Amino acid sequence: MATKIRMKRMGSKRKPFYRIVVADSRAPRDGRFIEEVGYYNPLKEPVELKLEEETILDWLKKGAQPSDTVRNLLTSRGIMKQLHEAKYGKK
Repeated sequence: MATKIRMKRMGSKRKPFYRIVVADSRAPRDGRFIEEVGYYNPLKEPVELKLEEETILDWLKKGAQPSDTVRNLLTSRGIMKQLHEAKYGKK
């Protein structure tokens, strides 16, 4: 099963916020998901972003692929760097 880490849109019209979820790649954007691993609210000032880093790293190590937007958010928090160091770092 191919899994993706992506955003699920929530909220009302013109007031979106997003849950960051792990889902089967074939599932619809706002449909069924496996696990919720954070949320993102771009309307707050400053932007509100909460991530469960350990859970996300675990999914990435299992082969889950982040969407482009989620990859940018993970990079801003340094999670992609942690994954790279865990994979290719000194042993």
